[in-house]
Amino acid sequence: MSLTKPIPKDMRQKMSEDKFYKKCCIADSECSGVIQWHHNLQWKGSRENEIFCILPVCKGHHDKADTTLVREKLDWVMWNRASEYQITFYSKATNYKIKKEYLDKKYGIYT
Repeated sequence: MSLTKPIPKDMRQKMSEDKFYKKCCIADSECSGVIQWHHNLQWKGSRENEIFCILPVCKGHHDKADTTLVREKLDWVMWNRASEYQITFYSKATNYKIKKEYLDKKYGIYT
């Protein structure tokens, strides 16, 4: 089963106009490279195309997206961008509301 799921043209346009997508969402002193859009949520065997879960990351962080630290930070940003409805909707096998609370305690509220 392929995880490939292109971002729809209208969504890409909206994202390209949003200043959030202009810099790495977990930028720090190790941030490097061009900004890439990372599908952070995989659900039911494919990448989800919702704006809250497609995140801008530099190439350096994108290359490390499967490491625990980077994955956790991306989840933290994503769940803070999600609405309560979205968190509840995707909390089938995993309770993402509890995960968001854990990450907020660890990293603070993402702004």
